[in-house]
Amino acid sequence: MSTVTPIIDHVEDLWPAEGAPDDALGQLVLASHLLGANRAVSNFGGGNTSAKGTTVDHTGREINAMWVKGSGSDLATMGPEHFTGLKLDEILPLLDRDEMTDEDMVAYLAQSQLDPKMPRASIETLLHAFVPAPHVHHTHPDGINVLAGTADGERLIAECFGDEAAWIPYIRPGFTLSKQVGLAVRENPNLKLVVLAKHGLIVWGETAEEAYRKTIEVINQAVAFVNEKTGDVSRFGGQKAEPAGSLTELLPAIRGAVSSERAKVLTVDTSERVMEFVCSEQAERLVKVGAPCPDHLVHTKRLPLWVSRENATPEKIAELAEQYRADYRAYFESFAGEGDVAGDPDPRVVLVEGMGLVSTGTTTKLSKVSRDLYHRAIEVIAGAEALGEFVSLDAGESFAIEYWPLELYKLAQAPKPGELQGKVALVTGGAGGIGRAIIDTLASAGACVVSFDLDADGAAEAVAAYGDRGLSVAGDVTSEEAVAAAFRAAVEAFGGVDIVVSNAGIASSSSIEETTLAEWNRNHAILSTGYFLVSREAFKVLKAQDTGGSVVFIASKNSLVAGKNAAAYSSAKAAELHLARCLAEEGGAQGIRVNTVNPDAVLQGSKIWGSSWREERAAAYNLDPEQLDEHYRQRNTLKVSIYPGDIAEAVLHFASERRSGKSTGNILNVDGGVPAAYSR
Repeated sequence: MSTVTPIIDHVEDLWPAEGAPDDALGQLVLASHLLGANRAVSNFGGGNTSAKGTTVDHTGREINAMWVKGSGSDLATMGPEHFTGLKLDEILPLLDRDEMTDEDMVAYLAQSQLDPKMPRASIETLLHAFVPAPHVHHTHPDGINVLAGTADGERLIAECFGDEAAWIPYIRPGFTLSKQVGLAVRENPNLKLVVLAKHGLIVWGETAEEAYRKTIEVINQAVAFVNEKTGDVSRFGGQKAEPAGSLTELLPAIRGAVSSERAKVLTVDTSERVMEFVCSEQAERLVKVGAPCPDHLVHTKRLPLWVSRENATPEKIAELAEQYRADYRAYFESFAGEGDVAGDPDPRVVLVEGMGLVSTGTTTKLSKVSRDLYHRAIEVIAGAEALGEFVSLDAGESFAIEYWPLELYKLAQAPKPGELQGKVALVTGGAGGIGRAIIDTLASAGACVVSFDLDADGAAEAVAAYGDRGLSVAGDVTSEEAVAAAFRAAVEAFGGVDIVVSNAGIASSSSIEETTLAEWNRNHAILSTGYFLVSREAFKVLKAQDTGGSVVFIASKNSLVAGKNAAAYSSAKAAELHLARCLAEEGGAQGIRVNTVNPDAVLQGSKIWGSSWREERAAAYNLDPEQLDEHYRQRNTLKVSIYPGDIAEAVLHFASERRSGKSTGNILNVDGGVPAAYSR
């Protein structure tokens, strides 16, 4: 594998030649989006921007005001409503104070908001207020953090920027840092930028455009300096090992190992720069140094989990993850104060030597954020090491950020998780009416969903609304290869599966003497063999994860009750039911629950009932096809119709640990009450 050059990449100026908004807030939003568009400039959720001007308060008076990014927003996507307006003349006198606690600062700023309904102001609001410029941009660029994250960072910044840059030694954001920055800028009119050690960059300007362009200019000046200083230096000491193959087979084991308290979704990254790092001479040493930027800690933790090539087995990965948790708990105990509550001890990033990076999160979004932030860490580490020595936030500094109430507040603003958040569900027959209802219900509960169906377009439509937490796979449940491919796709997309719903269906109606061998075999191939093949593959993944799981069969009232002129269908459904019971016995020791939902006469949205099956069943009862709905409604005890959503709710019951975690081998009839089908 060849060395990737240059050490660090320059960034592009994205300000439009025309079409920028005329108003200051619109320009602030635009500048924020452009800064956030390149994660080498601004991390997800990190950085902040502001604009100062005048506005009219609720009394009709014109006052000096500042609009600053609201806490928890992301520069790349925030709109005007995500900025907080503050009364600037109430804030500026704080510069004369000697100290101010975080709690007092938050309370004071809340009282100074133009509107109490606005979001809480950014943690670094005072920094923006104290810099005497109309527009202030604070970012965490790779090009700057390479210098800010070296042992000799202060000297290198001075060499690169001369007296145009101020260096602020590391201190956690808050009043003290804000005052240091404000005084540095006010006392040095020649300053063009401020560099925060092990943190980031502050640049300002008369307009949003000027502040943005100066930010890009400063970053590229640092990039050019770093690349010139490092010359032909190999990133990470050069290559140690050749790539070692695919991570796919290890993913279920990794997923189980990092899901000790909460189910996680995995994202795999084998991009060029990731592979360069995990195949390098120095990777194993460098991953133990720490995080290069405070903004990384919440999503990547201080350290990733390193898996050497010789330890890349399911058993060793489980051991390494357990040791990681023990080390994390010791780290917590070393620094925790009164009231601190330990967070999830599992790693957020797993690096497998020669194979790639695996990031984790309770959602696909969070998993990808962890991945993207570790990309930034790789780039900063590469540059800092090439210049001399990478230095990170130490353990105490890291804890002070990771468990900082103001940082935890941002996380608390996230929507309440669904009960299946972090879980992955694979549904066969996903294109049909019942299948789509199941997918919608499980997805609404927070699960990632995989739609598997012969109908490729229908399978895709079923998950189209769910973005990157939906996946469609076309295939036949009667094919060993297709079923294996579907599970492989789920593993590659999300790391594994937790919930498997066998719902693929077919139906036919013939008297026994008119039932052909082909009809018999087709019913049993899909409804019996297909359920077996899906279950077999599901058990392989679920056992590899070792975190339990739920398998749900969609059978039929006919699995319990003899069906006239439906011997092929009914006997295949009965086979499904007994297969589920057998699998419940096999899976119990590993926490794998297997249960059955028995619908009856779900006509709405059904591909089966939209075929000749309706006419065939009507003929069996000497009815017109149009009379069938009412016939089924009147024959059940509750005199109700059964809909796809009813079946989906039953599946959710069995999928949920909270609702049915102690239930296996059971049947839930959703038929309005058919006495002959009462199971006990």
